[in-house]
Amino acid sequence: MGADQYKRVAAPSQPRSTFRPFRFTWHAVRTRGVPPDARCILHCMDSGPPLQFDAVPVPKPPGGPLAVELVPPPDPWAVARKLSHLPHLLFLDSAEKHADRGRYSYVSADPGTWLNSPDGRTLDGVKCGLGLPFDGFARSLRENLLTTIPQLPPFQCGLAGVFGYELNRVFEDRIPHPRVDEFCVPVFAAGVYDCCVSYDHESNRAWLLSTGHPERRREERRGRRDQRLRAFLDLLRRAPDTSARSPWSQFLPASSISAQYPLPGFPGVTSNFDRAGYEAAVRRAVEYVHAGDCFQVNLSQRLLAPLREHPLELYSRLRALNPAPFAGYFDLGEFQILSASPERFLRVHPDGAVETRPIKGTRPRGKTPEEDAALIRDLSTSPKDRAENVMIVDLLRNDIGRVCEFGSVKVPRVCEVETFRFVHHLVSEVRGKLRAGLDPLDLLRATFPGGSVTGAPKVRAMEIIAELEPTARGPYCGSLGWIGFDGAMDTNILIRTFTAGRGWVQFPVGGGIVADSDPAREYEETLHKAAGLLRSLEGTGERPVSAGRSPGLL
Repeated sequence: MGADQYKRVAAPSQPRSTFRPFRFTWHAVRTRGVPPDARCILHCMDSGPPLQFDAVPVPKPPGGPLAVELVPPPDPWAVARKLSHLPHLLFLDSAEKHADRGRYSYVSADPGTWLNSPDGRTLDGVKCGLGLPFDGFARSLRENLLTTIPQLPPFQCGLAGVFGYELNRVFEDRIPHPRVDEFCVPVFAAGVYDCCVSYDHESNRAWLLSTGHPERRREERRGRRDQRLRAFLDLLRRAPDTSARSPWSQFLPASSISAQYPLPGFPGVTSNFDRAGYEAAVRRAVEYVHAGDCFQVNLSQRLLAPLREHPLELYSRLRALNPAPFAGYFDLGEFQILSASPERFLRVHPDGAVETRPIKGTRPRGKTPEEDAALIRDLSTSPKDRAENVMIVDLLRNDIGRVCEFGSVKVPRVCEVETFRFVHHLVSEVRGKLRAGLDPLDLLRATFPGGSVTGAPKVRAMEIIAELEPTARGPYCGSLGWIGFDGAMDTNILIRTFTAGRGWVQFPVGGGIVADSDPAREYEETLHKAAGLLRSLEGTGERPVSAGRSPGLL
């Protein structure tokens, strides 16, 4: 395939062809089309100006994807906007770039197959029996591992999506249903993405890849692979179509939500707890710790605000104000996830090497360099925070040890301070090696949800969470990420995360409760963690949110 087939510097003034999304099946799983109302919603975002780049072919290994390098690399945010009118936009966004924890970003849309499970026990309305909604993909993955292109970013197409917190009830039958679930976000939603723009921020390079999935016969796969790559290139270079723009609120009227408690200092933002109620829940959690039920419980309050704009506009401010290494935007159709997560949950390399990076322990940023340094010292030497972190490290060692080779589980980093835009965090790292015959989804079953957002022991902590928290968590404290066709995986923990839908945006925030937790301080810590989210709500018309009215928001 010659370079001239894809190379073009200047975008044409008019599109040369019409881009039509493809719809195929992945084995026995039927693909559902996006509802017409959701398609209308996707058209209300301006997809941005044409992007200009050369598409330089990359040598293709046998069995690997077709790839072209985009020179110069277009901005990832610009690519996300260009694809925003397609179904199920996926933007895994290392908005805070770091060689170890924020090196890669990925943008894709229009998956060949869409998997949706409202409760973790049915998929597309069909019961999963004794299995899980992603078991079909797991079987296909084991049967059809693909070669990847060396030196390119690790995600070269595959399964990507969200595992919601309430998927915990599928893994552990003892966990009760939430008392209230007003939004009913699916507990599992993912696409099998066959085209993807992948970025390596360390080298400042980008590639468009196409695999031809889900076609299985060689000729059909080759034809789809080539056609899809050309179509995505054409779309990125195309001028925006503004003929079908409509106001966001026309399609997502605000739902009726039961009365909430106003969050002091933030007009328009409410919580499912008032301060007294949250502090009472903290005291009850401490009682459970003293009674020996658990060592730690992660308790959260859900913040809520009306939404009067396209979620991508809100995400554009979130990623600018609160950049994070494991950020992302994911469009489920009726709902959208907007995350500024600082925390990796699970990473699996193609050779089976596993790593997880739990966060436990938080301090706000200081107003001066001296105050900031003092807060770092306070966090790094805090017996309470270090004890919380070590508890979760032990929990994760046990969790991943269930599926890793004996003796392979190590802890190379313990309680190191990492600094972000609004907070300092205490971070550790646990590593291991998957046993032969097991895959990333086996690891997910053994560890989900992450111990840093539940407590320890995990099952009892989740039972206490279900008792004390008034509403379902939804995606919060679940995971967003990908599983490649080569068996690699990378997922985050969905904290510092908005879930948009039905005219609202919800964003729970919480913290770990232990024996010596102070209820007032725990409440304040939730506000420290919400700082970046609250600030990103500014400028949306009907929510005059003003940062700085609560302690520690600088």
